[in-house]
Amino acid sequence: MSRIQWQRFLWSHRATISSRQSPCRTPIARVPTVRAAFSTSARRELMEMTGFSDEQLTVREAISNICSKFPNTYWQERDQQEKDPKEFHAALAKDGWLGIALPESLGGAGLGISEATMMMQTITQSGAGMAGAQAIHANVYATQPLAKFGTQEQLETTIPNIINGTWRTCFGVTEPNTGLDTLRLKTLATKTADGYSVSGQKIWITCAQVASKMILLARTTPLEEVQKATEGLSLFCIDIDRSHRGLDLRKIKKMGGRAVDANEVFFDHYDIPTASLIGQENQGFKIILHGMNAERCLLAGEALGLGYAALEKASQYAKERVVFGRPIGQNQGVAHPLADAYMKLEAAKLATYHAARLYDTNDGSVPFHSIGVACNSAKYLAAEAAFTACERAVLAHGGMGYAMEYDVERYLRECLVPRIAPVSREMILNYVSEKVLELPRSY
Repeated sequence: MSRIQWQRFLWSHRATISSRQSPCRTPIARVPTVRAAFSTSARRELMEMTGFSDEQLTVREAISNICSKFPNTYWQERDQQEKDPKEFHAALAKDGWLGIALPESLGGAGLGISEATMMMQTITQSGAGMAGAQAIHANVYATQPLAKFGTQEQLETTIPNIINGTWRTCFGVTEPNTGLDTLRLKTLATKTADGYSVSGQKIWITCAQVASKMILLARTTPLEEVQKATEGLSLFCIDIDRSHRGLDLRKIKKMGGRAVDANEVFFDHYDIPTASLIGQENQGFKIILHGMNAERCLLAGEALGLGYAALEKASQYAKERVVFGRPIGQNQGVAHPLADAYMKLEAAKLATYHAARLYDTNDGSVPFHSIGVACNSAKYLAAEAAFTACERAVLAHGGMGYAMEYDVERYLRECLVPRIAPVSREMILNYVSEKVLELPRSY
């Protein structure tokens, strides 16, 4: 979806648009806001919608319309059968939504992470859950470093095919023996006459079974040969050639989000061309940081959507379920935990969209340090609020909370993802205690 198409879309879907600028190009204080509640149905939104920009509300409306074609039964079936939601991916690609935060010159909408976060939240909140979000997650954030540092050839071929849905992509960073210690990755890309030979192992690579491309972080200079640990890593955009004997994909059975695959990926002298390098060799860690904060915002939005979806299910059930001659929601033992969960979600929502606005302010007025703290804090708070909401939703349903047909058990299984990935709660606490409180580094 180009910027012109986006503008036409705004006019056709919201006749009262007051601003034609994207929030990512507008100073934070001047982002237009809407004071009225917004809803895509006759039902009132559970989440308070005051303060969002017209662009964000339009994204929410449009994505909700697409998601309405994929009811909870679709996601229940995909979860139970571990079947990829390719139809959902195709529907979003058809209308250009996979390029929401990519430049207009590459076929994207040229919008910001604020709008992309709203899109991801709307997806999870629709009932698609983390599975729906993860089906397109890497297409949104993993392409950010590629769009900023990629060669002209990469920009003209790879990104348009990702946006239109022809190619799906995955993100290859995590390794089994290094975990969160990214600077000590062991996957090695050795220089050859016409490219690189990759050997090593990656783990928890989402959508590798269906992806055509991988954004791969590998070491091009051994750790013992660099002066700083941040040096010696390079970023690549590589083809996933399943016919190559040097590539092995092994699916991991997992607790939640079963509709999308997670994998161990083994490289054994897997040849890639020189043209696959993104940016400068040995500068991959600096390049990949460009997408890290964006990913935290998106994960925060996804967690929020999951939490609101669970809370809506619980509150509806509490109004309808009658025990001892009264709806269980009349009992404070049921009502108060749900009200508390709602307030936690609302607080995390404010932190999430504050972080996204800071990220989108690209005029240099916001220090990178402040953006990092905001994005990590938002991810932490949203993940914790979502867990609280999902757990209490199951408990409010009593025995039926354990039944697949009520969805809340699926939400509870999936809400652990944003608590664990892409960085653990403990590492975020380490980051804040060191960077903000200036306490001694603990790791």
